[in-house]
Amino acid sequence: MSEIDADAILPNDRVQQSVAAGEITQLTRGASNRYASEGDTFEIDGEGSESLDAYKQRMKRVHPEGFTWDDTEEVLTYRFEQVE
Repeated sequence: MSEIDADAILPNDRVQQSVAAGEITQLTRGASNRYASEGDTFEIDGEGSESLDAYKQRMKRVHPEGFTWDDTEEVLTYRFEQVE
């Protein structure tokens, strides 16, 4: 377990604000990069996807030039909870 930089796992300010507000409780990212490990923590002062299919569609929208979804690729879902 370690403290990580929120920018490493949460891609932009909008996502960070949504996580801080409790509006986003999980985020799915491609598994080619591991952004955090179980138990890691981060501090934030918020865009997620409600399902894998929604994530797939969002990735196709934000990468219109040549993005191809590969069903054999692994993805990781990171879940967040607020700690007092």
